[in-house]
Parts: sequence; structure tokens; C-alpha cells
Amino acid sequence: MATLRIGGYELTIGRKAVPANLAPPTTRGGWYPVIHEPFTGAWQRNQELTRESVLSYHAVYSCVTLIASDVSKCRLRLVEQDDDGIWAEINSPAFSPVLAKPNRYQNRIKFFEQWTVSKLLAGNTYALKERDNRGIVVALYILDPLRTKPLVAPDGGVYYQLSRDNLTGIDDDKVVVPASEIVHDVMVPLYHPLCGVSPLTASGLAACQGLNMQTSSSGFFQHGAIPSGILTHPENMTDEQQENFKQQWEDKFGGVNRGRVAVLSGGLKFEPITMKAIDAQLIEQLGWTAEVVCSTFHVPKYKAGVGEPPPYQNVQAEEQRYYQQCLQKLFECIELCLDEGLGLDKKIDGRTYGTEFDLDDLLRMDTAALIESETKATGAGIKKIDEARKRLNLPPIPGGDTAYLQQQNYSLEALAKRDAKADPFATRAPTPTPPPAGSEAGEPPPANDGAKLLGDLDTKFGGDPPGLKKAA
Repeated sequence: MATLRIGGYELTIGRKAVPANLAPPTTRGGWYPVIHEPFTGAWQRNQELTRESVLSYHAVYSCVTLIASDVSKCRLRLVEQDDDGIWAEINSPAFSPVLAKPNRYQNRIKFFEQWTVSKLLAGNTYALKERDNRGIVVALYILDPLRTKPLVAPDGGVYYQLSRDNLTGIDDDKVVVPASEIVHDVMVPLYHPLCGVSPLTASGLAACQGLNMQTSSSGFFQHGAIPSGILTHPENMTDEQQENFKQQWEDKFGGVNRGRVAVLSGGLKFEPITMKAIDAQLIEQLGWTAEVVCSTFHVPKYKAGVGEPPPYQNVQAEEQRYYQQCLQKLFECIELCLDEGLGLDKKIDGRTYGTEFDLDDLLRMDTAALIESETKATGAGIKKIDEARKRLNLPPIPGGDTAYLQQQNYSLEALAKRDAKADPFATRAPTPTPPPAGSEAGEPPPANDGAKLLGDLDTKFGGDPPGLKKAA
């Protein structure tokens, strides 16, 4: 039995976790400090590809920051499901504060930004829970994914080994906590359910190639786009003379002295090794490597700045595809992880809660398109006037809490009654009215007997009714 103090609360662990064989084949402090070898034998040549080096490639940085920004700018709402199955935003003193400000040093935007970056670069996001005396989660702390390891006990229990983190409040090294105290968001578990794989695994080689081309291009243009050449002399020279000529040439005409006029004597000639930039096809190669990176992150090329934007009429379709292929799963995973981590996946006092991102912050339309869509929704009776005005950040108005429809439209109930008739559209001829009793078929009904009617009135009223006189 061990007691651990994390983030101002005490956590009691009843049994010791026995690590399973989950650790990756590296022991240098973290799950994936090295992504992969960019090519076979790179490790022996000290050409390892780290996250830091890959992030210096513009396409990787652009994709990671774009995705993290799009996820973090959407507001996370606490919602409740009513009896009709409709989710509506609510405010709860037990859950709303931690969603609005997850911890003492991060607001919600920076928290979800770090959540997304950790998942994209390391393949895993680990969030440590801080509870109050009631057991309610009051804070969440994103842990360093390279210093956090999932462990599996012989009985199948899942635990996590944490390292010292003064910012989070972990005071000891190699602290083991149960899975109930960690929110674990896994990228894509290609090798093990608890081990997510970063997109950098697939795009690391392309990023390395792009960095090498940029380094080579930088050196190429640093020397005035003139590659090194050959100094020739008609006579044989000793090694010492060759080295002197080479050093003098570099001192006089290299670096900041490039472009100066060279005066050669004694039959000395300089023959440059020319190479045009078009022959190297740097731009095409750099574009290809950037496209590979964008494909692994499922980001459209134009959003990463490596391709032409689509025509104006196709922008909305491209944005929708970007959401479906890249962002939607990230949103769904965060919502589900927080529902389970905060205990919202079970009914609380008979009420059903959940978390939901407000995608209006992501798919904001221009004013004309927004007004057009709200006008169609209210005109079709789908939304109330006040609901449309709320989306436009306008207050409610009298009569706006009702759905309206044009007068010539019939209600579904009225149409159902019409359709319940035997012949709702009257496609058959009407059935003739049967003759009165006592008359023969085909004869007209008997004429109205006025005398008999007046006699009946005399009997009822005891004389002529007011305003009615018998004819003489």
C-alpha cells in the first residue's frame, strides 16, 4: 500500500504494478525520442531523425500547428440530453469549471492545443487528473509523452509510470498510478492498443529529404550560386604549392570576397563546375516532400501553403473534406476521453451528461451565407426565430419562440387524416344518396307539405308563431 501526493491531493495505490513487455526497443527515457531511421544504417552514421529536427521542416510545422489551432479554437461545451433525446448546453458547478479552465496555468485553448500537439508528434496524449475531497475532477494536466509509459499487470490491469514534473506536481521519479487517474488519448494503435503511432513515422523520411535539400540549397546560394571549381596549371606542382594556391584563391575570392575580379598569371586557369538550379529541380522535389507530409497528416496541400487554393466555388467542399478526413476523429476522441475521464459516460442522478465541441467556431461562414442558411431554416419551420437570432448573436424578440410556416402549407396531422380516407384524392365518382324510405326507386322525394307544417306549429305554440300568419 502506497500513498502518493500529486497536484495537492493524495492518491492511494493498493497494489504494485508489474510492467509488461510494452517498452519500445529504446531505453533513452521515453516512448519515441527517436522516430525512426531515415534510411538503413542512419543510426550507425549518427543521422537519427528526432522530433525536434523534423519540426524544423516547414510542412511538418505547418500541418501540426494548423491542426492544433483548429481543434483548440473550438469551445468545449457541457451538454445534457433531455427526454426527447436532444442535447442542450448547461452549466454544472461540478463539471463546467474544469472544462472552462483545465488547470491553474493553462486556459482551454492552450490546453487542447498541447493535447493535440502531443498526440500528433508522439502518438499519445496523457492527462493526469486532480480530484477534490468529493472525488470530482477539478483539474487536468497534460504530461510529457516521452516520460510517461503505460504498464500492464499480470492480471491485465493497466497502470502508468510517471516521471518527476514540478509543474504538474509530481514529486517522485517513476511513480505508478492506476489507469483511473489518467486520460489516455491514443493516435492510431498500429502495434499495441496502448501505443499510438505518430504520422511522423510515415513522413519522417520525406521531411529528412526536404531538410537535406534546403541545407544544400542554402550552401549553394551562400556562395553566390557559383559552385566550386578547379584551378589548373600547365606545370606540375608540389602538394605544398597546390595547397598555397588553393588557400590564396579562397582568401581572395571566397566568402564575402566573391564576385571580385581575378587576375591569373603563369598559365593558371580556373575552371568552374557549373550546375544550374533548374537541373537540380529543387522546387519540384521540395514540393513533393511537402505533399507527402500533408498526406500523412490528412491536410489539404493549399492549407499548408504548398499548393494552389481551390476555386472559390469549391472552398466549402474542401473545408468539409478537411474536417471529415482530419479533424472529426480528433474531436470525437477528445469528447469521448473526457466523457469517460470525468465520469460523464454514466447517468448522474438520473441525468445524462456529455461534452461537445462547438463547431460553429471552426466552420464560420461569411455573413451573407449565414443569414441565407438561417432564413431557409426558419422559413421551412425547422428553427425558431430566436434560435436563428442567437446564432447571429442577437437577443430574442416577442413571438420569436415559435416555429413559423407559410399558410398554404398543411400540417402533417392534417395530411395524415386526409390520407387515412378510403379515397383521399377523390379519384372515383361520388356514391348517389339513397332515396327516402317509402318512395320507389327512381321517383322524386315527396313535396314538402306546408299545411302539415303549419298545423304542427299551431300545436306546438298554441296559435300562430310570432311573425308567421296562415294564408287566407
